[in-house]
Amino acid sequence: MAREDRRSSGVGGLDQAIEGGYPVGTTIVVIGSPLTGLEHMARQFWRVDDEVGTYLMIDAEVEEGMVDASGMDPTEFAPLYKGNRIVVDSLSSLILKFGIDKALDCLTAAGKEVAARKANIMFILYSELHTGEEEFRIMRRADLVIELKEVIFMNEIERQLAVHKAHKMAVPKRLIPFNITEKGIELSTTSRVV
Repeated sequence: MAREDRRSSGVGGLDQAIEGGYPVGTTIVVIGSPLTGLEHMARQFWRVDDEVGTYLMIDAEVEEGMVDASGMDPTEFAPLYKGNRIVVDSLSSLILKFGIDKALDCLTAAGKEVAARKANIMFILYSELHTGEEEFRIMRRADLVIELKEVIFMNEIERQLAVHKAHKMAVPKRLIPFNITEKGIELSTTSRVV
């Protein structure tokens, strides 16, 4: 259960790892490849306890309850941010279509709005699509930066979650293994021994 000043991530085990959930009023950037479970993490955050939120889909199939934002300018997003759980999928598409400065303006404006009304917004950023400078500028503006990674050991795939930046909380000092299940992402209760 998330604390009063926190909002549950929706991911099994993650709330405990980050002191009770995401601090309310924060902007979260989740980085990874499409194969790491980014979309699962975003959907789990969006749909915790059937709480109504907004999922702006820019670059993939729009599912029930999502908003089709594929043809929209990011300056048109603000009136669509409803509820306490907002997802923008993806920040990468905004950068590729409109440029880094307009994407950063969207990130900043959204961050101010969610902070003012104590909501949370999650942006998805696909790894290896952007320059180091673009990623640096994004990370500077985010309150939380979480990276999902895949590591291959011999014939085994291990997925790991890293919290790189965290506003108003300690950053976990280790990579946290996770699994992708039929329900979505779950943090693993066991660690690999090498």
